[in-house]
Amino acid sequence: MDHFLYRDGALHAEDVPVAEIASAVGTPFYVYSTATLERHYRLFEEALSGLPHLICYAMKSNGNISVIRVLASLGAGIDVVSVGEYLKAKAAGVPGERIVFSGIGKTREEMRVALEGGIRQFNVESEPELLALNEVAVSMGTCAPITVRVNPDVDAKTHEKIATGKKENKFGIPISRARAVYSEAAALPGIEVVGIDVHIGSQLVELEPFEQAYAKVAELTRQLRADGHDIRRLDLGGGLGIPYERSNAAPPLPLDYGAVIKRTVGDLNCEIEIEPGRLISGNAGLLVSRVIYVKSGEERDFLILDSAMNDLVRPSMYGAHHDIVPVIEPEPGVETQPFDIVGPVCETGDTFAKQRALPPLKEGDLVAFRSAGAYGAVMASEYNARPLVPEVLVKGDQFAVIRARPTYDEMLNRDSMAPWL
Repeated sequence: MDHFLYRDGALHAEDVPVAEIASAVGTPFYVYSTATLERHYRLFEEALSGLPHLICYAMKSNGNISVIRVLASLGAGIDVVSVGEYLKAKAAGVPGERIVFSGIGKTREEMRVALEGGIRQFNVESEPELLALNEVAVSMGTCAPITVRVNPDVDAKTHEKIATGKKENKFGIPISRARAVYSEAAALPGIEVVGIDVHIGSQLVELEPFEQAYAKVAELTRQLRADGHDIRRLDLGGGLGIPYERSNAAPPLPLDYGAVIKRTVGDLNCEIEIEPGRLISGNAGLLVSRVIYVKSGEERDFLILDSAMNDLVRPSMYGAHHDIVPVIEPEPGVETQPFDIVGPVCETGDTFAKQRALPPLKEGDLVAFRSAGAYGAVMASEYNARPLVPEVLVKGDQFAVIRARPTYDEMLNRDSMAPWL
């Protein structure tokens, strides 16, 4: 469920007409619903009720500081994968003890910043990283709390580019080597082992892969405790999918996901951490665009929009589907026609959809890409010297620009001329 609905024939973001925002900020733009963010976070809270837990929002899905602040105010922790994300989380008011640092390529400087500013734990992904973290912690006279990310070799049955739990993926330590790595970690003076981490992929639409992975984590927990390790925290990752195509069967609900967690690891007396991102932010956002031209081709018709692959790269990168709807609700029974929906970037890959059925549209009409709150603005670029699009947050009948569109002068001033030119 989201809070983007038609009222009196016009698409609204909560209580604000989308067209009103377009008039104020121009197109294209992203708009996020506070009520949807809050609702989706609370679904996970309900799913894990009865277990000690912390929901650590994966801010790589949407890293706007206002979005983080909304979730942090509800008690969320934050999962970060770079020092930039760490600093954004801190700027949003998240205390260090609620920040988890993931990612396979943490540098010594990133480790130092997090240790100085406070950190809940590092999710360590390799033995070289473990040794580097110990070196940094010892040099600072402190101890770094860690989990070790294990790779359970479980097929998440998702897109190959977002699968992370198979043995050929770059993430984590093979679960078969985990006991040896934990033994090594326990002997290091700058390391404190606090738990286990696992993450098998993103946009999962079945629960079976979670069940398989968490069963392996439960077995490993018992083995490590028998080896003398104090395993008191299980970071189970994220990855639960969202319904990008409204016509398809809905993915499992957080409540069903929570039941899997309780069934597989609920008897281990561990604090549970999960790292949802997409399911919290995905359906909480729209990308709103305007039709520049309706172009008739020899074999097909094109809707040319003012948004492009640099604004929303998922269709070009993953072949991803986003429902695209007119901002003005079509009349009941109106006849649709197929369009290729494209942007102005000079690449054939700048295509959002092929032969998508839509009601008749004309130059100047507004359309909205649904489920665009995750991996939209955060993956955007200024390719073709196109400015990053603004982000807007709505709460009830209020809206605010939470990241402004840069001016062309601001873009130009980021470059500097070499002194010999």
